[in-house]
Amino acid sequence: MTNLDLAEEVHLSPSPCLRRLRALEKSGAIRGYSVEVDAKAYGLPVTVMVRVTLDGHDEATVQRFESQIKAIPEVLECFVMSGLSDYLLRVVVSDLEDYERFVRARLHPIGGIGSIDTSFVYGIVKRSQVFPVITR
Repeated sequence: MTNLDLAEEVHLSPSPCLRRLRALEKSGAIRGYSVEVDAKAYGLPVTVMVRVTLDGHDEATVQRFESQIKAIPEVLECFVMSGLSDYLLRVVVSDLEDYERFVRARLHPIGGIGSIDTSFVYGIVKRSQVFPVITR
């Protein structure tokens, strides 16, 4: 969206709008810009939610897991979780065989994993990168 379109959307004139935008970027509130990619058109139509529980929680095990997960391109997001699992991964693959390869060639070699629980996404009800407006 252009600054002119944004200014109109938020009911500001273009100059103040651009100043506010630059201030948000400088403060780190806006960390970057991205595009939305069609996973199917890209060739990675299968999204998998993978819950991982480590078999130990010593610093070396946690550091090894986290550093190696960061280097795996199929892992789009990795969340540290409370509850039954330690981590929730959002993974994209081309098909079921590709997911098997991911588990055997990417996850298993990390070591220190006690369990892997997999759920395949078969539909999306809502997806948004837009934060709600905070009113206080």
